[in-house]
Amino acid sequence: MRFVPIAAACACLALAGCGDWKSGQANNAAANVSADSRPADTAVATTVAMRTAAPATKEEALEIMHERHEGMEGMGKATKAIGRELKSDSPDLGVIRESAKKITDFAPRSAVLFPPGTGPDVGKTGAKPEIWQSPQDFTAKDADFQRAAQAFGAAVSSGDPTAIKAKFADLGNTCKACHDKYRSKMKH
Repeated sequence: MRFVPIAAACACLALAGCGDWKSGQANNAAANVSADSRPADTAVATTVAMRTAAPATKEEALEIMHERHEGMEGMGKATKAIGRELKSDSPDLGVIRESAKKITDFAPRSAVLFPPGTGPDVGKTGAKPEIWQSPQDFTAKDADFQRAAQAFGAAVSSGDPTAIKAKFADLGNTCKACHDKYRSKMKH
């Protein structure tokens, strides 16, 4: 079980995202999903399908890339905190809940943070060009991640340590599946 938190942390750090998720077109798509009354799986599929068009300017592309980086980095830190708690003899559910919220809040945003024109040809990113060369596969992996994040959030809300550990492992597996194929290692 020790490898799961490490794999999840590596996976979440690997996608390479960026910044302020309170603004822009991508936020509106995420807000629409969060207010959606459809079942969660349907809402996730809608979010994934709502990928934005290429940014109009390089500055817009760099803003999206920054938002993506910051979001992914935040998820990586949250994942590490959860992993530490789950390894502890007496995990602090408050820390797990706070960290899980960061992940579940960001997860719906992931679908709109990889529009065409935000790859390594534009600026520094861990996102590989294969994301835009295999958009259907990438989108499917992102949808898996979003569903796993929702399930993890529900497990954390339940307070059941066994369910939390199992859903955390599932979440880590979805992160790893995407990162193995679509993220390069970055040196900060």
